[in-house]
Amino acid sequence: MSTAYRNGTLPKGALKVDRPLSMNSSTKSSASFKSKTVGHTPVSGPRRKSTGSVGNSAANTKDGTSVSGRVRVAVRLRPRNAEEMVSDADFADCVELQPELKRLKLRRNNWDSDTYEFDEVLTEFASQKRVYEVVAKPVVESVLDGYNGTVMAYGQTGTGKTYTLGRLGEEDTADRGIMVRAMEDILSEITPEKDSISVSYFQLYMESIQDLLDPVNDNISIVEDPKTGDVSLPGATTVDIRDQKSFLELLRVGEAHRFAANTQLNTESSRSHAMLMVHVERFVKGRDSVISSENGSTSHTAKAFKPPVVRKSKLVVVDLAGSERIDKSGSEAHTLEEAKSINLSLSALGKCINALAENSAHVPVRDSKLTRLLRDSFGGTARTSLVITIGPSPRHRGETASTIMFGQRAMKVENMLKIKEEFDYKSLSRRLEMQLDKQIAEHERQQKGFKDDIERIAQEAQVRIAEAEKDYAEALERERLQYQSDYMDAISKLEEQWSANKQKHENEKAKSSVLAASMEVAELKKLFENETISRKAAEEEIDNLKNQLAQWKRSEAAGNSEILKLRKMLENEKCQKAKLEEEIAVLQSQLLQLSFEADETRRNLDRGETEKLPGTLDSPIPPFMHQHLGDSGVGEKASMAKLFEQVGLQKILSLLESEDADVQIHAVKVVANLAAEEANQERIVKAGGLKSLLTLLRSSNDETIHRVAAGAIANLAMNETNQELIMSQGGISLLSVTAAKAEDPQTLRMVAGAIANLCGNEKLQPKLRAEGGVKALQGMVRSRHPDVLAQVARGIANFAKCESRAYTQGSKTGKSLLIEDGTLPWIVQNANNEASPIRRHIELALCHLAQHEVNAKDMIRGGALWELVRISRDCSRDDIRTLAYRTLTSSPSFQAELKRLRIDYG
Repeated sequence: MSTAYRNGTLPKGALKVDRPLSMNSSTKSSASFKSKTVGHTPVSGPRRKSTGSVGNSAANTKDGTSVSGRVRVAVRLRPRNAEEMVSDADFADCVELQPELKRLKLRRNNWDSDTYEFDEVLTEFASQKRVYEVVAKPVVESVLDGYNGTVMAYGQTGTGKTYTLGRLGEEDTADRGIMVRAMEDILSEITPEKDSISVSYFQLYMESIQDLLDPVNDNISIVEDPKTGDVSLPGATTVDIRDQKSFLELLRVGEAHRFAANTQLNTESSRSHAMLMVHVERFVKGRDSVISSENGSTSHTAKAFKPPVVRKSKLVVVDLAGSERIDKSGSEAHTLEEAKSINLSLSALGKCINALAENSAHVPVRDSKLTRLLRDSFGGTARTSLVITIGPSPRHRGETASTIMFGQRAMKVENMLKIKEEFDYKSLSRRLEMQLDKQIAEHERQQKGFKDDIERIAQEAQVRIAEAEKDYAEALERERLQYQSDYMDAISKLEEQWSANKQKHENEKAKSSVLAASMEVAELKKLFENETISRKAAEEEIDNLKNQLAQWKRSEAAGNSEILKLRKMLENEKCQKAKLEEEIAVLQSQLLQLSFEADETRRNLDRGETEKLPGTLDSPIPPFMHQHLGDSGVGEKASMAKLFEQVGLQKILSLLESEDADVQIHAVKVVANLAAEEANQERIVKAGGLKSLLTLLRSSNDETIHRVAAGAIANLAMNETNQELIMSQGGISLLSVTAAKAEDPQTLRMVAGAIANLCGNEKLQPKLRAEGGVKALQGMVRSRHPDVLAQVARGIANFAKCESRAYTQGSKTGKSLLIEDGTLPWIVQNANNEASPIRRHIELALCHLAQHEVNAKDMIRGGALWELVRISRDCSRDDIRTLAYRTLTSSPSFQAELKRLRIDYG
């Protein structure tokens, strides 16, 4: 068994990467890892901003305030592969996940298990997007804020580490791994004109660091800063990244040179630890730099310069090689040596994590190059997120337990996160020098112009001063002579006027004394009258104020009595509110108890206590309505009866309108369980339960409420009268909208079951199709979940059966609506599906469509004829096989086509 490159065997030095990166190589996809999308919507809040302090030392660097950050660990379960489905068919999985509690159980035996808690628990249906948002996105956001970050995958070989981290998603973008999604987020946040991103990609193979971008460079040395302890690889190839396309080309080249081998546990097992190192440099707005002059004043020019600050951070994505046992992997010769080297390096990493988790004084970092490279990720300054991958097979329980314990110990490691910022003094110096040269030149130009202006102004001033002195002397003499002449004239006029005024004053003095006395008497009379009027007005105002005061006192007395009444009413309202709250608390506790009992019953049924699928193909009973057996069924019915007696259906339905989301969820679960009993369905509809469920389906955004409400509607849709009510109240439109938005397979299963029940009513078929029911069934095929596909197949079979009945009765003559809507290709594709419920429903639908000659030509063109031949010969059910044979022999078009193909069938 020999080791080869992941993209075929290539000699060293076959490819040299130069800047700028331009490559057209393609790589082989990683091992298949089927992932189902789970309908979770993560709550993504604003990214936390951290501020660091920038020092003034010669090195221009200073770390910000340290922040404690524990290593976050998520566990991801790989679904069973084809080999395990055969070899472990009779054995239950050794792992039981509880994602809502972030907990998993590892079974010791059939009756005992160990429970472990992690930061996140990802089921086998978790999408790549969900894994990235939970595991890596917080680390990427920290890197953009200036912190170092590490994302690492650890687990047994063949459990999906490379799929989780390095999947390129060329065929399906939903399969993109953490590396591709992280670079998309980084490129969307940076400014290409100011910021820069550089990438190195290397592998640790047999304790030798090899450059994946330049295979000739196969012995890279590790360099450690003696002051800070930072680890770097100056000999590794570094490529500047400007867009996502160049980064994908880089990953293809790196994957082509990575070592892989075929073992008994994995057809393409990684034989080296791969590390992607992304260096991010971001410019941020610097702080004000204030420069004082000699006299202490602040320079306005200096204030305009803010020193550029560079934040340098690093993101390391580590795809560890899988741990393996030699007796299980079958490694030998050179592959055996590779396995030993892998296990030794992983053992050294485990020892370091154990020492850090136990706060040991000595951490054996230098035992391996892997631990030296990861010294900043565990116990250092980086924000670290670890995803451990496990498999479900009980044959590998020992490896699974070891992986889980590794994750548990890693959760105890604490890192001290720091921001590294640097002043860009070179850029600042160049700006200051340019500004200084400009200011000096401007100052010299202004100084020269100032001197020329002073000389010119001095000369003009001397000329003007001489002229002004001469004009002033002449004007002063003229004014003096004029003033002297005017003075003499004024003296003579004043003497004449004084003598005349003296005579006139003596004559008027006697008259003025008599007139003044009479005017004073008249003024006093007028003042007396005004005072009398003001006094009367004041007395009237006082009377008005007294009346207002008496009226106000009466109003105050009436108000006090009204206040007493209101207080009594308020106290009564408080008492009633307390009683209502106590009643609501009792209802909530009863709902919680009943919901818990129903969930326990479902879990028991899902573990194999009851049948998972209906017994007949055309049965209207949906797969989510369990037939309760034994004590669990009796207990739940007793709980239902007790709930009716103590609470009443009307109060349960009223809780559907509660503002508390948990109360709504438990209430709709209770209604769904009540609707599973045929005796309760009529009471629920009469009490307005159907209308409340449709309203809840329309208004709520909660995925759990959508799933349970759709299940309740599906149970009610088993009754023909209820089917018409659902259609008349717009139920099919709401179910179609819910199917388009939902991603959770269980929600889609419930919606598909409800629509499948409605498809069994031939009266409703035209309206069902017009309002999007058939299109909704076609759209839910995207889930690819077997339970969802089984319900879709059942709905198509019911629709085809009703159409066949309409052809027979003569009420339909045209082509089948299913064929017009393009459903035939999917029917043909799944006619031989591995899942027997899907296959049998599709076989029945084909037989019903083929019974009528108007559909024959389309079915021949679509390849349905060959499936009908196969069904007539190989179908396990006698009634379907007989129906297919009778259809083939009675159709002229089918007989003609078989004759043309020279197939003897009759």
